[in-house]
Amino acid sequence: MNESFSKMEEKLNIKGKSEEIINKIAQLESICGQDVGRGIQPLVEATRGGLLKTARSIAEHPKPNVAIITGFFLPYGNPPAPETDGPIGCALLAAGLIRAGISVRIVTDSLCFRTVKIALQAAGVTGKICFDIVPVEATKNQQAVSSLLNLWESLETPVSHLISIERPGPSYDGIVRNMQGQDITAYTAPLHLLFASKNIITVGIGDGGNELGMGNIPKDVIRQHIQHGEKIACIVNCDYLIVCGVSNWGATGLLTALSLLRPDLKLAIISGLNSQTEFYILESIVKHGAAIDGIKGVPSLSVDNLPFEYHAQIMKAATQLMK
Repeated sequence: MNESFSKMEEKLNIKGKSEEIINKIAQLESICGQDVGRGIQPLVEATRGGLLKTARSIAEHPKPNVAIITGFFLPYGNPPAPETDGPIGCALLAAGLIRAGISVRIVTDSLCFRTVKIALQAAGVTGKICFDIVPVEATKNQQAVSSLLNLWESLETPVSHLISIERPGPSYDGIVRNMQGQDITAYTAPLHLLFASKNIITVGIGDGGNELGMGNIPKDVIRQHIQHGEKIACIVNCDYLIVCGVSNWGATGLLTALSLLRPDLKLAIISGLNSQTEFYILESIVKHGAAIDGIKGVPSLSVDNLPFEYHAQIMKAATQLMK
């Protein structure tokens, strides 16, 4: 146990429980990192410990202000729309942090805004949160990103953490691609530029190798184990990276880990962290937000071609560790 964790034990009144907490968070990481057929296990192993590091960075921060990025627009879907993975995790994470008294703002682009907003409303977040919306149009988006960073630094409580959930980023040639290797750059605002800030702790949550933060993993690992990995591997680095079977699961894992490190926040966090809320968010964004399953490419009450019952089992397994 290192010195910083020992100090945190004393501060948060969890003295003597550190080994148990670390073991539970390791279990959480394994639950959320289950491979669903993409061959991600080597990616999970390469980033093991990222969940604990991320949760600790929030738990230890004297005044966290968290910006959450999400939105993966699928121009080749039927209809073209954002996928269901990402907005659900974003909404659960934002709602849980807000209940715990932690400041949150949401970052997305103009093509994904409606879906993300509906997800937040379904999670019970109304009128309590700032949206930072970056236009997709190339003539406007880079200036918008620069202005956004300036805004964040000028806030009374500057943004401390930037967490991306299922947000695609550029590969080695600057092109943003979907899992099939198709170019979606024109439909993706360059929110990856926000990760260049030296004053913000950056976190990536992804499941396929083409998301923000995956630059932490050697390109050869993604190339060897992920279909089209050579083309799609995102080069954007982050401070901490969490690789999951489905990116939404990373939000559940992070909230659960935070509740273990901060028992004083546990009741607030768990009050809305359940499969009923998760399903309501999914149902809402499919019905009203035009969201589509990222693998099926059509509206469906599923995420990444997995029926909701599968996601509910992950939620149950993760949240049981809080007991």
